[in-house]
Amino acid sequence: MSHIDISIIVPLYNEEAVFEQLIQRLTNVIDKTPFTCEVILINDGSTDKTERLIEAICNKDHRFTGVLLSRNHGHQLAVSAGLANVRGKKGAMIIDGDLQDPPELVNEFYALLNNGYDVIYAIRKNRKESFFKKLAYSAYYRLQKKISNFNIPIDSGDFSMLSRRVVDNMNAMPEQSRYLRGMRSWVGFKQIGFEYDRDERQAGETKYSWSKLFELAFNGIFNFSDFPVKIITRLGFFTVFFSLIYFAYNIYRRVYYNDVPQGFTATILAIILFSGVQLISLGLIGEYVLRIYNQVRNRPLFVIDKIIQDGNEKEDLKQK
Repeated sequence: MSHIDISIIVPLYNEEAVFEQLIQRLTNVIDKTPFTCEVILINDGSTDKTERLIEAICNKDHRFTGVLLSRNHGHQLAVSAGLANVRGKKGAMIIDGDLQDPPELVNEFYALLNNGYDVIYAIRKNRKESFFKKLAYSAYYRLQKKISNFNIPIDSGDFSMLSRRVVDNMNAMPEQSRYLRGMRSWVGFKQIGFEYDRDERQAGETKYSWSKLFELAFNGIFNFSDFPVKIITRLGFFTVFFSLIYFAYNIYRRVYYNDVPQGFTATILAIILFSGVQLISLGLIGEYVLRIYNQVRNRPLFVIDKIIQDGNEKEDLKQK
């Protein structure tokens, strides 16, 4: 493994059910590639047999490297731990461990990398998920594209191949609330989309709950758009405008009908409207303040328990 062209990063959390099939397909791929690959398996604090399975394959086949995190840090930070330990001279490929992202596409991605592209991101043509989930994904990606400060491709996930300079630039970005597909787009350079049909999960259950999906979506919006802040100003102008209209209406009633609306209805309406706007505004500002707070603590993004590389266990941890 003195010369490695591409590092394939695979984050894993409780994936013992699909692990054997994953390793078989990855092995078939790296056996046939005309370039040299390593596979970085990241154990994101699994509570099943995933860690032991990673250790076993890494000790058996030195083309596999195990990065074992100290606890569950989440998918985005697990991938970041993989990026921090990339040895590929040409770059890295990121895939999910559930085999929804076919590792067999590595050759086609690599060909585009050799044609001068720094980022080859996969675009999902079809997703084998529930109608409601597909609708939610579609709506979010289009909202994100509309409000982002720069172009984040629609229907593209973390499945991608990155050149070495993109990997190095992403490793240099210290933000805590990470949204890798946004960071990948922000870096720039020459990028291209590659359409594919997203497969079903091969075994096990999804680890992305609705709460985690919303957290990821919020990171995508608040990290790469100033729209939430601007909407506060627009809400302020709207409420002032609404108040002036209502004030003019009261004067009109007073002058022409000698009648001013009385009772609790108008008062309650005004209180609810203004209180709602204030709470929404505080919530939006709070999202930014929370990210600032997490950033200034300057904690490491992840903590690595151990690394198994070239059949050896390493204690000199690479963490960020």
